[in-house]
Amino acid sequence: MAEKTRTPNPRYKPKKTQKKPQSHWFRNTIVMIFIACSFVLFCLLGYFDYNVRQKFEGKRWAIPARVYANPVELFAGQNLTPESFLELLQHLNYRQDKQLKSEGSYLVEDQQIMLRTRAFDFWDQREFSKLLTVNFGETGITSIVNPVDEEVAIVRMDPVQIGSFYPAIKEDRILIKLEETPDILIKGLLASEDRDFYNHIGISFRGIARALMADLKAGGMVQGGSTITQQLAKNFYLTSERRVWRKIREILMALILEFRYSKHEILEAYLNEIYLGQDGASAVHGFGLASEFYFGASLRDLNLEQLATLVALVRGPSQYDPRRYPDRTLERRNLVLEEMANEQYITLKQADQAKQKPLLIMPRSRLAKNRYPGFLDLVKRQLKQEYHEKDLTSDGLRIFTTLDTQIQDALQKTLDAKIKQLEKSSRAKNLETAVVVTRRDSGEIAALASGREETASGFNRALDALRPIGSLVKPAVYLTALQYPNKYTITTRVSDSDITVNLPNGTTWSPKNYDHREHGNVSLMTALAKSFNLATVRIGLDVGVARTAKTLKEMGISREIDVFPSLLLGASSLTPIEVTQMYQTLAGDGFLTPIRAIRAVVADGGKQLQSYPFVVRQAVDPSATYLVNTMLQEVMHNGTGHSVYDEFPKDYGIVGKTGTTNDAKDSWFAGYTGDYLSVVWLGRDDNQPIGLTGSTGALPVWTALMKQISRQPVTLIPPENISTALVDPSNGLLANKACRGAKEFPYLTGSVPTAYSTCGQAVIEQDKNWFEDLFSE
Repeated sequence: MAEKTRTPNPRYKPKKTQKKPQSHWFRNTIVMIFIACSFVLFCLLGYFDYNVRQKFEGKRWAIPARVYANPVELFAGQNLTPESFLELLQHLNYRQDKQLKSEGSYLVEDQQIMLRTRAFDFWDQREFSKLLTVNFGETGITSIVNPVDEEVAIVRMDPVQIGSFYPAIKEDRILIKLEETPDILIKGLLASEDRDFYNHIGISFRGIARALMADLKAGGMVQGGSTITQQLAKNFYLTSERRVWRKIREILMALILEFRYSKHEILEAYLNEIYLGQDGASAVHGFGLASEFYFGASLRDLNLEQLATLVALVRGPSQYDPRRYPDRTLERRNLVLEEMANEQYITLKQADQAKQKPLLIMPRSRLAKNRYPGFLDLVKRQLKQEYHEKDLTSDGLRIFTTLDTQIQDALQKTLDAKIKQLEKSSRAKNLETAVVVTRRDSGEIAALASGREETASGFNRALDALRPIGSLVKPAVYLTALQYPNKYTITTRVSDSDITVNLPNGTTWSPKNYDHREHGNVSLMTALAKSFNLATVRIGLDVGVARTAKTLKEMGISREIDVFPSLLLGASSLTPIEVTQMYQTLAGDGFLTPIRAIRAVVADGGKQLQSYPFVVRQAVDPSATYLVNTMLQEVMHNGTGHSVYDEFPKDYGIVGKTGTTNDAKDSWFAGYTGDYLSVVWLGRDDNQPIGLTGSTGALPVWTALMKQISRQPVTLIPPENISTALVDPSNGLLANKACRGAKEFPYLTGSVPTAYSTCGQAVIEQDKNWFEDLFSE
């Protein structure tokens, strides 16, 4: 049967398949969003990866420079009391320990102090740890012996850290290497903070779940969910804000760290980066510094319970601050010990024994607090001549200085007591001061005070206070004159009488003596000893003001000096440290030794970058300097400085000079003993009169200080071209032994007087001083 063919209905139009453009648009949008997000994520990961690598592979930390005092050397015969030595050990953070098990420990028994010194890398060599017994007697150290009773000639102690130069962000750390870190510390961290550290990829889902369960059981936060890698990412790159975006960045950076670096590198960075406390304005980072901060000991010397305490701080240094919340810290430490036992890193017995031990935290931080800001200011200024600021605050330099902390402490105590005393006994109020102390033989600065109160932000008067120096300039005038031995000797007679000097501007200058009296013809020695202004001016005008200014330059003054007649009486202004340099040349017998505060600079790796060797050169005639020093000894015996011998033995040979400026606005004293030179200035910052002379103000301060620190008298050694002669001091002529009052005086060869005194009778031919003819009216 044939199939029928259907005739299409002309009215029928088949339906066309309808497209769904909305469905395609949605799918395309999703794809585009996915591509955009992938691109953003890719860029974000690239950005994070760049930041992670740049910091992790570059210079990770800005390590502040550490500044050390001059190391103390111990030897038999040293004048050091047990009390002073114990004070030094406290500065060095040594701990009492009957067994002397670790470095930096000591034990006191009667007149003995037994100690185990610390090993220390100095600029010139490494000092190894030693077990020693220091025996004391009435005069100081009698002997130093080792465990086999052999005498030790000299011991160099590790130096006191006196400060640091910090970068803008005040973070401090002592870098440690993973292989040098106590194994028990690593195990404590793994047990407490990240048990899966060596298995996860930067984040641990198992760790997060375990922490949540532990927190729920304890009803509070007892475990953290962040891995060590996440903690490193947070501390190293991010802030501590609690936001989702910060947590996402932490996770991404942790993944990148794990991808880029080994577990060894991550763990070592963590040990040095983790924040563990606050030392004033400075943040304590890393376990190396935290060990010193809390226990005053190196990390390698800590025991189990101390290491567990440091691990306990990781969870929150403020919350578990052992000085503020010891009970809370103890509880957290014991939990760390339990976790270590649970992981079988230690036995239960070890954990129980450690839990019974007290915290033994140092009662206060003993890290360097920049206790001597005036001296540190000087150190930094000297360093800036050779180093950039960034190098000083971020390269971990070790700077060894010349400061003696015991002298510096004695200086500050002396100023506190003496200034209060001076303000009570006189009309002086609001006194300020500056003091510089150097070692006479080397020019090294042993101590420096920038004011009566040492503050980091204060005005450093020792370096910056420009004040007229008054009679402190006079030794330069006499030193200049004595270089002309055919005209001037120590006993040459000069006129101390009124004088008027015509000045270039048409005015006149008429100086006066301090007592407003004239004293007739006097010897050079008397004129300087009594600080007579009129005689000094006559001498200075004769040899030339410019020549005196040249002598000041030769003595170490680099500042421009105004060549006016008033220079002869100290109208020119200098800073205390410049005066110190001037008198250092006198103390050096005419040889210029630049005063210095730094001995060496050592890089973080131990390489010596800079040394500051002893430098000396002849600046002025040693023979003339010897004569001036002899005259300055007379100043102290029979002149303006005689009160010093109320405290010192008469044969101590002190060399010094007082100085007072107009209206008693400044009180100065500069002088030296056999071992130290000190310059003292007293005055007011507003330049008002203080009513104190050099003798009544600065000298008592100098005397009180030097009595504590000086152990050597002055012995002046005459040069070969100096000879002595017996002279009648009343006229400067030769005398014999029968001449009453005759004294031995030193002279340059060829300048000894030739005429003889009649000793007690009128001199046959009275010496007529040529100055009188020159200035007679």
